[in-house]
Amino acid sequence: QVQVAESGGGLVQAGGSLRLSCTASGSSFSVDHTDWYRQPPGKQREWVAGMPGSGVTSVTGRFTVSRDKAKNAVNLEIDSLKPEDTGVYYCNMRGWRNIRGSLIPVDRWGQGTQVTVSS
Repeated sequence: QVQVAESGGGLVQAGGSLRLSCTASGSSFSVDHTDWYRQPPGKQREWVAGMPGSGVTSVTGRFTVSRDKAKNAVNLEIDSLKPEDTGVYYCNMRGWRNIRGSLIPVDRWGQGTQVTVSS
């Protein structure tokens, strides 16, 4: 089984930066794409940034997605944090598992990590 988990959330001051990590566990899992989403309090989940499995770094405004090969993780760095960045941040990984020669699609979400930005 493949499981995805986020880490790195917390309470930070506006103007600062924060790095979240998304790691996947499970053998023979090749990631096609990783996306980060967030859900502000009382609002729907929204897409933040993403990167294909072959990528190294992807920048979308204040959000940078990067790969840490050594830790088998995909990170999300948020710069110039604002109070409106507050919310639960989720990682979604999609890819394939090679099970005895058969490619099985995988689509997993993490449990989310809370980010709170104080003004």
